[in-house]
Amino acid sequence: MTKILPIRIQFSTACQLLDVTRESLRHTIRKDPTFPAPLKMGTSKQSPVFFDYQELVDWHNSKKASATEMEA
Repeated sequence: MTKILPIRIQFSTACQLLDVTRESLRHTIRKDPTFPAPLKMGTSKQSPVFFDYQELVDWHNSKKASATEMEA
């Protein structure tokens, strides 16, 4: 049976996956231009924010690769 991966994940779930606080994730979004852009569902200030799951995985893998190259 094939495991179905999520297409989008909530802000809080992204924090859990990356094992960071909400403030740390907000800082990363502001300071790292390679971090995936959040997807806001709606126009109000309280509209939920999501991230594309695959973009987060790809970003994480590129950071791992960069760290490995720096160690070599």
